[in-house]
Amino acid sequence: MKRLYRKTKRLVVRPLRLEDFEAWREAHASMRGAQNSWDLGAKPAKFLTMTEFKKMLATQRKQRESDTFYSMAVFDAAGRLVGGVSIMEVSRGISQTAYLGYRIFNDYWGQGFGKEAVKAVLDIGFRDVKLHRIEAGIEPRNRRSHALAKSLGLRREGLKKRALYLRGDWIDITMYTATCEEFGIKWKGIPKVHVR
Repeated sequence: MKRLYRKTKRLVVRPLRLEDFEAWREAHASMRGAQNSWDLGAKPAKFLTMTEFKKMLATQRKQRESDTFYSMAVFDAAGRLVGGVSIMEVSRGISQTAYLGYRIFNDYWGQGFGKEAVKAVLDIGFRDVKLHRIEAGIEPRNRRSHALAKSLGLRREGLKKRALYLRGDWIDITMYTATCEEFGIKWKGIPKVHVR
């Protein structure tokens, strides 16, 4: 059974629940506009309804149940939603790998939440999702994200040319990678999928 939950020194990382609606709505309504080309900024009010939230929860639940995508919320000690981390595009078979995604909302930048949350989701990915390898693809100009990957001990593996279609164009990404052994975790073989 996957235990998709981590409590760190200052944060809780776990999937969103129905009772998180107000924290989710408040976080998306109150953040500043996009601060750079990688920041999404606030969501329009028309998307911050209980109906939309329930749709999102249902999609996330189906993705977890199908063992393809694990989207998790990041809460601070006061219960505020400060961002999200994801294990995306899980590939089983001979690779047992996935992509890493992370976003700290711009109201909370510069406080070290990104490093703390990503470290927690790497642990979830290796211990609970039973992955062998997790990769982060970062745009070459995103210096803060490169610094985060390096600070966590992810290994730079090189540049993938025209790898992702974002914002209307094919972009290059620099690949950073970790395997479970590099985090002191012995890989235990292909898992049986059980999600709660």
